[in-house]
Amino acid sequence: MPLLYRLPYRIQNSTPLTGVAVERVYEGKATPKMMMTQTRMSGIPSSNPTTMSPSAGVPSTPSSLPVRTIPGSYGWPMLGPISDRLDYFWFQGPETFFRKRIEKHKSTVFRTNVPPCFPFFVGVNPNVIAVLDCKSFSHLFDMEIIEKKDILVGDFMPSVSFTGKYRVCAYLDTAEEDHSKVKSFAIDILKRSSGVWVSSLLSELDSMWDSIDESLSKDGKASYIVPLQKCLFNFLSKSIVGADPASSPQIAESGYSMLDKWLALQLLPTVYIGFLQPLVEIFLHSFSYPSALVQGGYKKLAEFIAKEGKEMVQRGQTEFQLSEEQTIHNLLFMLGFNAFGGFSIFLPTLLSKLGEKPTGVQSKLKEEARLKSGGSSLSFQSIKEMPLIQSFVYETLRLNPPVPIQYGRARKDFLLSSHDSVFEVKKGELLCGYQKLVMRDPKVFDDPESFVSDRFTAEKGSGLLDYLYWSNGPQTGTPSPSNKQCVAKDYVALTACLLVAHALRRYESITCSSSTVTAAVRSK
Repeated sequence: MPLLYRLPYRIQNSTPLTGVAVERVYEGKATPKMMMTQTRMSGIPSSNPTTMSPSAGVPSTPSSLPVRTIPGSYGWPMLGPISDRLDYFWFQGPETFFRKRIEKHKSTVFRTNVPPCFPFFVGVNPNVIAVLDCKSFSHLFDMEIIEKKDILVGDFMPSVSFTGKYRVCAYLDTAEEDHSKVKSFAIDILKRSSGVWVSSLLSELDSMWDSIDESLSKDGKASYIVPLQKCLFNFLSKSIVGADPASSPQIAESGYSMLDKWLALQLLPTVYIGFLQPLVEIFLHSFSYPSALVQGGYKKLAEFIAKEGKEMVQRGQTEFQLSEEQTIHNLLFMLGFNAFGGFSIFLPTLLSKLGEKPTGVQSKLKEEARLKSGGSSLSFQSIKEMPLIQSFVYETLRLNPPVPIQYGRARKDFLLSSHDSVFEVKKGELLCGYQKLVMRDPKVFDDPESFVSDRFTAEKGSGLLDYLYWSNGPQTGTPSPSNKQCVAKDYVALTACLLVAHALRRYESITCSSSTVTAAVRSK
């Protein structure tokens, strides 16, 4: 099984959203689940990226909420961070780590430490303010009060040697000139790829399922991880870079595994693995690995992009004033980290949920996929007419976001609001939001721990998209050079819907786990 798939946490997208939200008020209390009856400015970010309150930098204190000192502490120097690191990676795991501290402090906002930390990560500060409800977390999208420089995976930053000595877009703050150039370039890439995105994906999906069917008939089961990653690498290379891996036999055969190793080596110090302790703590979480271990593969991928994607590279230079090397390394990061890495984490979770033992949901999804598309080919437009499949994908993203943790550093002093309190945050402090808990906020989502496949359907469900934050901003937001929201937010959701609809048109039923298809009945 590829190493990337075994290391499924904290691969981050590069991008959050500017704005100030409208707080929903009912009988004096903020209750997002209830119907909006009155609005007032609350100083928290909005799903509208073009709207900014005059006081967004320092949110006003709602009269109904008390100002509290942020609970929790960082513990004794050295000992506190190490103790929290062992809880996070070994004794509790990330989700339990945050849940227990919410219970202890009776607050969704508190001080704690997150890995990596001492003794071997010199210069890395593990101190964070956890923000674990929708309201406090949404401050991370306000670029007037939050800085995003070099904090993709917290205060620790992998060496720029992994990215050709360049700080690629994911590590740039919105105030940096190059951020606007690279983000605009990425937006342009997606617009231009729309003509080939669906056809490339469907062609590669056919090849993927053919391979899986062959293994199923031979062995009675089939791992879909490698076929899926090959599918993703081929389709994303064609769509994003404009380069066909078939032009290079070595890249076609091993490109996906080169990316797996490159991703894993960068993120090992931050990734929860969950077994083989204490060996993992000693050998994987105690120091960062040198980029030299994967430089051979990275160089081949960069050369592949330079040669086969030369039209896109030239566009980055002429239209967006990027250097040739800067364009190549940002393209490779978009392809390998943002797109391939994110999909490699999310899509196996989606397939696993789709292929659970019969609950009736698969039949409803299949009926919609076949009814709404008829006999014609799938398209983005036909997917938009499949609300149940879209809701199924959104609910999977809510409970299993491919980017579990988001970070933001206070650009200046400001007041941060949770549902029940207001807290003072000082300039330079690092905020940390664990999205798997944020998007289970009981004040926003009914029955938040359960998978409800139709949660995002109808009028009430569509309103909940304002609180679906997996993309470093709300699902209703708009990525732009002035924010850090994932440029492919809509493409990711639609691509996942295409995967579901394609599978349910091909098969009468399918059963699978997080890595293996155990049964599949082809449609007649």
